[in-house]
Amino acid sequence: MSDVNLTPNIDRPDDFYADLLGAHEGLSKEQSDALNARLILVLANHIGDSDVLRGALEAAKL
Repeated sequence: MSDVNLTPNIDRPDDFYADLLGAHEGLSKEQSDALNARLILVLANHIGDSDVLRGALEAAKL
């Protein structure tokens, strides 16, 4: 898990949060869950490192 950056690292986090909420606006629970799943896969693909992804999974369990 040491390769996972857990310190704040998002440029303009409030803007990102607003964009994230906006992406879910008007969606059903099912559609919102599907969007989250696709976003996770897109970001996991962008990261691309299996060890980092495993570390992120472990960090998310805490």
